[in-house]
Amino acid sequence: MKIPFRLALLAALVAGMTAAAPAAQAAPDVAQLATTLSAQLGARTAGSYLDQAGQLVVTVTDEATADAARAAGATPKFVAHSATQLAAATAELTRSASIPGTAWAVDPVTNQVVVSADSTVTGAKLAQLQNVVTGLGTTTRLERVAGTFRPLITGGDAILGGGFRCSLGFNVNRPSTGEAFLLTAGHCGNVTTTWSTSAGQVFATRVATSFPGNDFSIFRYTTNIARPGAVDLYNGTTRDIANSANATVGQTVTRSGSTSHVHSGRVTALNTTVHYSDGSTVTGMIATTVCAEPGDSGGSLFAGNTALGLTSGGSGNCTSGGQTFFQPVSEALSVYGVSVY
Repeated sequence: MKIPFRLALLAALVAGMTAAAPAAQAAPDVAQLATTLSAQLGARTAGSYLDQAGQLVVTVTDEATADAARAAGATPKFVAHSATQLAAATAELTRSASIPGTAWAVDPVTNQVVVSADSTVTGAKLAQLQNVVTGLGTTTRLERVAGTFRPLITGGDAILGGGFRCSLGFNVNRPSTGEAFLLTAGHCGNVTTTWSTSAGQVFATRVATSFPGNDFSIFRYTTNIARPGAVDLYNGTTRDIANSANATVGQTVTRSGSTSHVHSGRVTALNTTVHYSDGSTVTGMIATTVCAEPGDSGGSLFAGNTALGLTSGGSGNCTSGGQTFFQPVSEALSVYGVSVY
């Protein structure tokens, strides 16, 4: 179990914590199947996704792989481009089009690498990007995105660390010692060594942070402040978080953060590379249709009782919508040797 409640109201939330709301219906078996098949099939598949009926679809280019997918309980879908071809396209984008304001990932539904360009990509940079995408043929397509890709950090009156406000992701511990920690975004961890409540109480100190490249950081609790394993739903209730998992394309997910509170959407891609407009690059991100705003950074992405990710950045806002990227929480848990509780 973990808690991603907003840091700005941490003290109030701890004091006013209510009974956890029932978890939404989840499909952990399907998510586990996607993870298992990805490991078993490797480059024999160009990705998988959940269809509208919630069934796992696995992309294949040969009958033997299709048979393996069927035997495991998934639906195979024959596609034109192999994982090797799409990986080659991604590698060429990395070599020739690593431009701030762009992002790309394999979309298993369309069997293409989708390249997104935000509003800052114009003129010669846009022409460069278009030329690279055109040269990659049908393996790749270009989309324009309103707004600017940026880490969702903000300054302002709610100063809780280094002059910035972020959102707490998940409470975790180290099973071997019982030590308690919190996870949040790495770009938040980079700007402060301590986190404080709105009343000024310092309650956690930085242990490690990783950004760019990744986007996660870990802080050790230094006080006995309550740290239950739940997510703030901003309606007087919380959602208990009992486990963690990898996300699946097509999965419905929910995000909680201190600025825009709770919003839901769908996972559109995994292993996404994002070049934020400030020049920083992160890889391996979860791409979603969930909206987010500055100050939501580090907040929790979850499905039912399962932790999935930490809010990294994106474009747009929760009025006009937008695209948001999340650091997979499973990587942070593995790197730091901690678990949800």
